[in-house]
This record gives sequence, structure tokens and C-alpha cells, in this order.
Amino acid sequence: MADNSRQAVKVNMEGVPEQLVFGLDIGTRSIVGTVGFKSTNGFVVVAQVCKEHQTRAMLDGQIHDIGKVALTIEEVHKKLEDMTGRRFKDVCIAAAGRVLKTVEAESQMVFQSDTVITSEHIYTLDMLGIENAYNILRDEKKTDDIRFYCVGYSVKRYYQNDYIISNLEGHKAMSIKAELIATFLPNEVVDGLYAAVERAGLYVANLTLEPIAAINVAIPEKFRLLNIALVDVGAGTSDISITKDGSIIAYGMIPSAGDEFTECIAKHYLTDFNEADKLKCASTINTEVEFYDIMGLPQRVSSEEIADVVEETVKNTTKSIADKIMELNGGKSSSAVFVVGGGGKIKGFTESLAEYLGLQKERVALRGSEVLGNVEFMQDDIKADSLLVTPVGICLNYYEQRNNFIFVTVNGERIKLYDNSKLTIMDAAIQMGFPNVDLFPKRGKTLIYFVNGEKRMLRGSEGEAAVVRLNGRQTGMSTPLEQNSKIDIIPSTRGDDAVLEISSLPEYSSNMNIIFNGKEITCPRFVTVNGELVSGFYEVQDLDRIEILGYYTLEQVLEFMDIIYRGKVYVNNVIAPMDTKVYDNFSIICEIMKEEPNYTELIEKYGDGQFPVTSDLLYNKDEGKEGEIPEAQNEFTEENIPASKTPEPVQEFTEELPEEFPYDEEYNEEYLPESEDTADGINSKQEMPADGEEDLTDNIINIIVNGDPAVLKGKQKYILVDVLDFYPVDTSVAHGDHLETSVNGMSCDFTMPVKDGDVIRIEWVER
Repeated sequence: MADNSRQAVKVNMEGVPEQLVFGLDIGTRSIVGTVGFKSTNGFVVVAQVCKEHQTRAMLDGQIHDIGKVALTIEEVHKKLEDMTGRRFKDVCIAAAGRVLKTVEAESQMVFQSDTVITSEHIYTLDMLGIENAYNILRDEKKTDDIRFYCVGYSVKRYYQNDYIISNLEGHKAMSIKAELIATFLPNEVVDGLYAAVERAGLYVANLTLEPIAAINVAIPEKFRLLNIALVDVGAGTSDISITKDGSIIAYGMIPSAGDEFTECIAKHYLTDFNEADKLKCASTINTEVEFYDIMGLPQRVSSEEIADVVEETVKNTTKSIADKIMELNGGKSSSAVFVVGGGGKIKGFTESLAEYLGLQKERVALRGSEVLGNVEFMQDDIKADSLLVTPVGICLNYYEQRNNFIFVTVNGERIKLYDNSKLTIMDAAIQMGFPNVDLFPKRGKTLIYFVNGEKRMLRGSEGEAAVVRLNGRQTGMSTPLEQNSKIDIIPSTRGDDAVLEISSLPEYSSNMNIIFNGKEITCPRFVTVNGELVSGFYEVQDLDRIEILGYYTLEQVLEFMDIIYRGKVYVNNVIAPMDTKVYDNFSIICEIMKEEPNYTELIEKYGDGQFPVTSDLLYNKDEGKEGEIPEAQNEFTEENIPASKTPEPVQEFTEELPEEFPYDEEYNEEYLPESEDTADGINSKQEMPADGEEDLTDNIINIIVNGDPAVLKGKQKYILVDVLDFYPVDTSVAHGDHLETSVNGMSCDFTMPVKDGDVIRIEWVER
């Protein structure tokens, strides 16, 4: 490794390609920066710089002081730029396996027909497996509060139509499946790494796990058929990975490594931590080492003595590593163990680990120059050893994912995306699990209701679309992404719920017109909701059943007119009870009584009704006041006639009644016109028809209505409104803007007399 005690020496960059990869191994004791490129024979390290932390800014692989770690990264970065004359902004890093969580998961894709498998299919399959692994991890934790970041994954095996295959790409399959192991770290660990790197002015181009980086160098794929364990013994952690049957089957970590040995030496020889660490490293190279204790006194000890001092600590650490290996390997030892990292170079480490695993000591060995045979160093002062395995592996891992992944930040969360050169903000939002419903405007609640049995729906209004910003600038969801893009998404909003008042219904807006005392008045239609009468201001609720009536009762009309004291009332020139149905264009004649509180106002507004001429029979003209029909009797008797008025004998009445002659159903008798044969204005009762004369009390006539035959019966005389009792005409709902009525081709209103054989039309039309 480069000697950083002197000024960095410029590297001859002749023949070096323009594109270089910059990797940082951010360790507990030191940071190693490596710049290089991939060659046809392996990997070329153009320049490498190592810088130790001046304080214990990191413990057990976790950054404790982000500012101090960032300063060290800046120093390493600047030296590499000075040595190469190049500028680097993107960097590859690796996370230690501190509090590492490893999960095994499966994923499967099924196609409708034989499909050629592409790299995108494989990526999707892998991502599904990672998602399944993440869900398993969350279920194990039984909480959503702790968030984990996937720092790496390894596919154990792929399946093509349920058959194992090493590479799916290019094959045809109906289904593909993957078995993989995914490794997760809490976001706090990853966030610390990103914060330190970004504070140093760099962007993370690739993040992997240290044991993944190490195993890609130390155990090539040709050796992974064997059951081999790789142990990367750093300063703060010992990271473990295991291969078997051609794939990586497990990752693990224990928080015990070289710093434990250093602390033991410092306590024994009374030195500070940094002096003890130098003493430890020197003991792996020299037979004797010299140092100064905290009293300033020079000391000289043998390497064997140092090994004896740390022997118990080494045994404790190697026992923990051995136990973890057997746990990850299904309860048994692996066939061999490769050890990399500076912490494993302490004397007696490999021998103790072999003893606890029950292996021959030759089966546990340090791996350095043996696994770096395909790595070329352009610096003369760098010697290949086990310390360089992880830094080189971090750089090589970039080439594995250089054209496949980019990292972006969405609402503060780092995510990794497969780069197909067509990535947009939408892809990032979907990948980080941003709810689709929060991306697009949301409608308010839809209102479903029924009008006269017809189902209708009113949609709520649309809300505002999501607000999207890319690197602080507002943009859209289809904006392309670049490496390290910073995305902020403010969720979309929901629109207002659908609101509808009865008065907004088109059927309600077609008012009823009634001729009252000769003047046209307009009445809103009556509406019931779920059987209860409501006003036009009623707000419709979900699943309401609305009925819009095409008529008023006579009593409702009078209530609408604010008429309380009711005298004589005629509907279409026929005296009518209060429950008579009044339809559009009907006429009403009403006597307005003087007892009305607003009598004067009503008379001025509507005037007094002009009753049919026969209504005068109700008045006693000689007395000059209204006569009353006895409530208990239907005909006059001597007791009902004033004593001063003796009627003449009643003459037989035989002449035919006029068609407009009113008929009072309440009293079941006709009012006769005055004639010379009526004494003193007192009406005579009509006698029964003589033998042979037609009885009209049940007059039956045949007519044609809208082309269909109809029969009217039950009355002496008929007018057009009587047709509605015998022929179904829907006047409750406006099916046009005008109800047209005619008799024998002549337009008329509902008071038109109807006779046998008449041709009638009653239909809705558009003007």
C-alpha cells in the first residue's frame, strides 16, 4: 500500500483510459481510496491512497463523527486527483456488515406463452425477490418503524421452467424463478456513509457490502462449487460470507475484530490507541518491535510476546467467528476458510480459527497475493496483500452494476434503480413504493342516487396533481433521471365529494303552471326522498331514492298559496275535494274568504274567483245572503224552507242539461238553473227519469287515446282530465318541455268535454 507519510507522487497516465472508477473502503481505522480500470487481463490499480483516522471517528464499522470522516475522505480524494491529474465526482463505497440482516427469498414470473428472457426480465425477477425478502424482514421485526436498506444481494440459483440454469438471458421460458439472499442494513448505517461522502463533495455511484466486495476477489466463481467461508477481519467488524454449490449462500458479521487486539496491547504496554495499533501491525512483519509508552520510556518487545498478550482475545474472537460460520452453514463447519483484512494477520489467528472449526490448519489461510494475481498496480510502492482485497473488490463491483443501476434520492430516501436509459421520476416513485393514488389527482366521493327508479351517478371533483421537484426545480413525472438525482414529491390532493341539491335535478327545474282564479302561477314540483317529502334545498345522500311528483293535491296548492280559510273550490270547473290531484295546466277557482289574515293582499294578487254560472244556485237572492245546504240532509224539506216562503208545486223537469252543467259528487245531486218553475229562488230537485228515458248516472263512452282504444265510465259527463283515470299517461315526470293535449285534432286544455267516439292525444313534445 502507498506510503502516505510523504508527498503523493504523480502517476504516469500514459495509455490510461479516460473512464476510471473511484472506490473508497471506509474502514474503522482507515480509509483506502483506489482509482483504476478493468483490463482484458483483470483490473489495473492506477493509484491508491490510505489515510488513517486521526481520532476514533468510527467504531465497529459505524460512523460516529460524520464531519471528521468527511475530512479524511477529502484528503484521500484530493491526493488521488493530484496523483492522476483527473477529477472524480462519483465514488463507489461499501458498507460494513454491522447489524447486518440476511434474508433468503424466492421470486417467480409466469408468462402467457414462450418468451425470450431479456436482462430486464432478470432484473425484474431479482427486484421481486428483494421485495419479498424485505417483506419477510419486516414481518420478522413486526414493526414499520425500523427501515432497512438493501446493500446487496446474491442469486443462489435461477430456474427455467423449474429446471436449474446458470444464466437465463436469451432462453425461452414459460416461467422463470430465482432463489436469492438479500442483505439489509438499517437506514441509519447507510445514511451515515452517504452523509460523509456527500459532505466531502462526492456522489455515491454504487453501494455494496464489504463481504460481497471481498468475496468477488477472494473466491472466484470457479471455486464457489466448494463450501468455502470468507472472513474479512477489519478493525471493527469481522464480515463473513459462505459459498456452496456454485453460489453464495449466506452473509454474516460479528462486531469483534482487530481493534479488540489493539485495545488489549494498549492496556498491557500502557500506550495510547494509535501507538498500540502500530505495534500490532509491526508485530505481523518484524520479529521485534520498538515503541514508547505513555511515560515516554522506550520499550522493545518480541512479536512472540505480543502474540502471547493478545492470545486470549484472539481465541475469543475466533471462537465467535467459528460459531457464526457454523450457524450460517447449517450447523457444520465449512470445508475451508479464506481470511482477508489486516485484523487476521495477527499471529495465531488462523491457527485458533482452524482449531475451533475442527479443520486442519492448512485449510484456514490468509489470502493476499494469491487472489490478486489478476490485479496490476501501477505504483511501485504498493505490495499486494490481504489488506487490498476489499478495496479492489469495491472497484470491481462497480463494473458489475455500472450500466445497470443508478442511485437517486426520493423524499430523502436513497433507492437503487435499474438503468435502462429510459428512467423517469415515475420509475423512481414506483421503486420506492410511493403510492400510485398519491401521484395522480384524486376524485372526491362519487354520489349514486335514483330518480323515479332510474340509477344515476355524480362524480366528485378532481383534486390537485402531485407536485414534483427534481433537484429543486418543479417538473413532471415523465422527466428523465440521472445519477444522484434528488426528487421531492408532494402527494396529490383529493377533490371535493359530489354534492347535489334536489333543485339541481333537470326534472325539478320544469315547474308546474296552474291557472288560479284566472291567473297563471308557477309551482315547484313536489319531491319525496325515501318516502319523505323534501324541499329543493335537500342535499342528496348516497343511494337516496328520489321521486319527483307531477301533481299537487288541491290541499297542497292552497297551502302553497297561503290560503287557510277555504270557501268553494273548483278544479277544471268541477267542485272538488281537498285530495283532488292537480296536474300541469289545470285551472282552479277558489273563493277567498274574508277571514284570511292576508285577505286584501290575496284579493289584489289573485282576485276573486269567477265561478260557473250555476254556482249562483247556492245563494238565496231574496235574503241577499248565502244559503247553506244542510249538512245532515241532501234535499230540501219543509223544515228547511223559511215560513214566509211557500214554494210552488215542483214541475217535472225534462229538458236536457247543458254539457258544462256542474256535478257535485260530494252531495250527489245536480244544481238546477233558475227558471219560472222555481219558487222564490229555491231549487227544485230533479225527478227520476220517466220510463223509457236514458239513465246518465253511469254513462259509458268509447274513445281513442294516442291511438289506443279506451273506455270511460262511472260519470254522467266527461272532460279531458277524466281520461287520466282510465288511460296511463305519465305526467309525473317531464319527458319534454310541453304536454300537448287535443280532441279531434283541436288543441285544448283539460276542461274540454269528451264524447263517445272522440280521438284524443295527450303527449309530451319539445317546442
